[in-house]
Amino acid sequence: MDTPGTLLNEDGDHAVLLLHGLSSSPLEMRFLARYLNGENFTTCVPVLEGYSAGTAEQPMEQWIDAALAAYDSLAARYPRVSVCGLSIGAALALSVVRRRPSAQALVLLSLTLSYDGWAIPWYRFLLDWVYYTPMRTRWRYREHEPFGLRNEALRGKIARAMQRNAISEVGPASISVPALHEASRLAALVRAELKDVRRDCLIIHAIDDETSSPHNARFVAANIGASFLRTIWLDDSYHMITSDNEREVVARECASFLRDSAAASSAADGGSMPVVSRALARRLRQLAAIGKERV
Repeated sequence: MDTPGTLLNEDGDHAVLLLHGLSSSPLEMRFLARYLNGENFTTCVPVLEGYSAGTAEQPMEQWIDAALAAYDSLAARYPRVSVCGLSIGAALALSVVRRRPSAQALVLLSLTLSYDGWAIPWYRFLLDWVYYTPMRTRWRYREHEPFGLRNEALRGKIARAMQRNAISEVGPASISVPALHEASRLAALVRAELKDVRRDCLIIHAIDDETSSPHNARFVAANIGASFLRTIWLDDSYHMITSDNEREVVARECASFLRDSAAASSAADGGSMPVVSRALARRLRQLAAIGKERV
């Protein structure tokens, strides 16, 4: 399977920067990007130099710079830009919004600051030590079942894909020790900056996430300086919530939250409210007509 380039779907004047997981590709965010685009959002899932699969590995500072460049490119063209990240991409999204307070909103999916889920091998903590040995360039952490998926049929498909290719629609077949080390450095930075992140924030996390436990989401919810915070827990998914059983729920909740954030911002600025759904608009007209009749 070839690694796709940046996915850009242009439509509305509210752009959403979607950041995939560590050493992965835009494939992870494809369903969500297409759904949001169908809801009149412009979506961009970039390939980030030094972070995405198929690019030369770089320190996490380069990941941040690449994500900021993608954000700035959208901000130059669209009046509203929100940032959404998956897994380590959610940590990267936090870092972007910390440095770009003009962002409309922030969406954190399966946020990973610690690899502490129930399927993480007991020896995971040793990888930080391996980084400081010659083994860091020779050994790679290989992904294994359940591959972030509760859906068994899809899990079987991904298992076959990972046997044939280095990348799949739910991530890479393996991750290098240097990449994991830089992810730990990014997580430490994000923890220190959480209180300075003040944009509207949506957190969606699976209670059975096998890679990052719910503690990750709870920690951020308790410490972020968000002006408005919404947390949603899923009970029929594992880590890869953009591909698993509840991907439609995730997509709908993301779209709803982004619309709510934009609407609240417009109201606060004295601007006109955004277009609502046809059904809601019809209901509002009916209520207005009833009110006039009673007067």
